[in-house]
Amino acid sequence: MPIYLYWGENDFALEQAVTKLRKSVLDPQWASFNYDKISPEQPDAAIQALNLAMTPTFGAGRRLVWLVDPTLFQHCSEDLLAELERTLPVIPESSVLLITSRNKPDGRLKSTKLVQKYADSREFSPIPPWKTDQIVQQVREAAQEVGVKLTEDAIELLADSVGNDTRLLFGELKKLQMFGAGVAQPLNADAIAGLVTANTQNSLKLVAAIRSGDAAKALGLVVDLINRNEPALRIVATAIGQFRTWLWVKLMMDAGVRDEKAIAAAAEVSNPKRIHFLQQEVRSVSLQKLSETLPVLLDLEVSLKQGAEPTAALQTAVVQLCHICK
Repeated sequence: MPIYLYWGENDFALEQAVTKLRKSVLDPQWASFNYDKISPEQPDAAIQALNLAMTPTFGAGRRLVWLVDPTLFQHCSEDLLAELERTLPVIPESSVLLITSRNKPDGRLKSTKLVQKYADSREFSPIPPWKTDQIVQQVREAAQEVGVKLTEDAIELLADSVGNDTRLLFGELKKLQMFGAGVAQPLNADAIAGLVTANTQNSLKLVAAIRSGDAAKALGLVVDLINRNEPALRIVATAIGQFRTWLWVKLMMDAGVRDEKAIAAAAEVSNPKRIHFLQQEVRSVSLQKLSETLPVLLDLEVSLKQGAEPTAALQTAVVQLCHICK
């Protein structure tokens, strides 16, 4: 298919997909003649991309035209829509038109529907941090791609350590690839524990300190995470995911549900065996207190997205959360 639409906020994964497509389409010796990247600042960017996509290739290989963050998924003039209707169905097989957008295209627009009709559309959005089964699967697939052999416990440790950060995941896997060079057996959790960056683990320690109402320990962990350059929004995402899981587990407990598989399904926990430990963690915390934590965390997330100073905002919210849970 000569048309691709890549969209989503996972910049690293999207960049990797673009690189892979570029390598599969272009002949290295003729790439400078057959590769065009059209930025949104260029006048009539979409029209220019369509015209280039219709241009015959020069030399060997195929032509790749990359249109970056076009406005046609937010608003599209009648003239541009007419040009899309005329050009998209007849783009030659010798050309590939790649359209990327960080934001989700507006599915109500005629231009979006038209592009999606002819394009291979792929979403590149971060996995929600509480969907641990998907994160584990992402680690497993990435390890196979990089060529690192890991045991299941090592895969779970790496998933806990990097969370949904794809860029960090591949960085850690490259490190493990060098460490495991020449080793026939898969690397286990004990072998990699001292090598992988464990910011997500420290975020979980922060959440545990909040749950126990230990403000001094929690504030110290905030400082440690910030000093490790852990993004504040990622810390908050981990906290929201963990408190959301605890809330569901406590809700099911108070409702009298004892089936661990049913509780795991409701809480979106991939391994039902974890439910026993989660129940122990929330046994001494009331449902009301857990319910009161999420509005604070969501307000913190909004505040950070609006430009609040990360350390001060985190410290203020942590003190408030510890007071709730104490």
